[in-house]
Amino acid sequence: MQKIIITLDGFSSCGKSTLAKAIARQLNYVFIDSGAMYRAITLYFLRNHIDWNNNESVQLALQAIHLDFDYNDSTGSSDILLNDENVEALVRDMLVSEHVSEVAANQYVREFGVAQQQKMGEKKGIVMDGRDIGTTVFPHAELKIFVTADPAVRVERRFKEMFAKNPNITIEEVKDNLEMRDYIDSNREFSPLRKATDAIVLDNSNLTREEQLSTALQLVKDRLSAL
Repeated sequence: MQKIIITLDGFSSCGKSTLAKAIARQLNYVFIDSGAMYRAITLYFLRNHIDWNNNESVQLALQAIHLDFDYNDSTGSSDILLNDENVEALVRDMLVSEHVSEVAANQYVREFGVAQQQKMGEKKGIVMDGRDIGTTVFPHAELKIFVTADPAVRVERRFKEMFAKNPNITIEEVKDNLEMRDYIDSNREFSPLRKATDAIVLDNSNLTREEQLSTALQLVKDRLSAL
């Protein structure tokens, strides 16, 4: 069967990664979490006190970064590796969340990430989610989905996720973090978040995960039959 590239773009906490992983499992495709890649870079910068507003420092630091994914049998998905260290849990920390949009807005970080992502997609048969996947990384992808949800729903989802890891987190902190990230992602100079003109909008505000997956798989089926 012919394999294609499927992209999912959208704001934070829209459920893009959850949906992308489920699609990949159903199709036996490779799932690539582009957000985890930028989170890993952010983690490296924080650990090594790299000033991401200094392009010379950024370019030098990126030369020391190697990113990869390792399949996790227990979760059924891939974990992000930073220089061969599994940092899947560490990149979800609130401190990383607070700075990842700033780091990802840097031109050289963006170019570094896009180049690695494009290389991963050369053989097709991949599902990748992020902010600029259907517009910058894979503008010729066969299927582009733009995932969206009501802001209040997104805040509640993110709060539940963060509270499980940090019971001291407040919903106000989560709301402020999402609003900040939305603004930075949409207004950055390089590869801002925007809907590709040929992307199909999937609003999952009132959908269960099963309903969302069913809708997405029908989009895949329709696209494959049209090729």
